Amino acid sequence: MIRIITSVAAAALLSGCGLAETGAAAAAGGASAAEQAKQAEQITSGVEADLEAAQRQAAEARRAAEAASE
Repeated sequence: MIRIITSVAAAALLSGCGLAETGAAAAAGGASAAEQAKQAEQITSGVEADLEAAQRQAAEARRAAEAASE
């Protein structure tokens, strides 16, 4: 009877360690994903700003060309 209880307790402890490692890995993966999402948002903002600047320059160039052709 004591062997059974000891075996069950040992199995529970070993499975608990595995679960702790899995939980730690999941937490690290979640933090990494959050950091990647933050970087992606920063990149997106930068690209949008560059696009708006290019559109402004193109509009100014059109206005200058139209003014020069008149």
